[in-house]
Amino acid sequence: MFRCLIAAFAAVFAMGASAQSLRHFPADALRGELVVGAAPDVQINGQAARLGAGARVRGIDNLVKMPASLAGQKFLVHYTVDPQGLLREVWILSEAEAAKKPWPTSAKEAGSWRFDAVAQAWSKP
Repeated sequence: MFRCLIAAFAAVFAMGASAQSLRHFPADALRGELVVGAAPDVQINGQAARLGAGARVRGIDNLVKMPASLAGQKFLVHYTVDPQGLLREVWILSEAEAAKKPWPTSAKEAGSWRFDAVAQAWSKP
């Protein structure tokens, strides 16, 4: 009985700890404002863009969201682009993730700034 109580407590503690952790984004992830149109058509920072085949849009809960369910909405996101210029991965940001600044909004900025993958923070030169 005592072991069951300890196991239950550990499980509840682990769920609470994981819910509060921030996601880790790749160094090539850029920040932008995403407006979802009729999938696969979207806008990033006011510019027309498209979701690539197999693109994943993850919500704040990190679960994959269907682009059609997000139509007409605007989100602050991190995103990656494939070699053809199509959006490959999109993460809708939580308030805590959005508060991490600065974050590059273009490949030119990302190329000249330094990324700390552990701290998930960018620093300008």
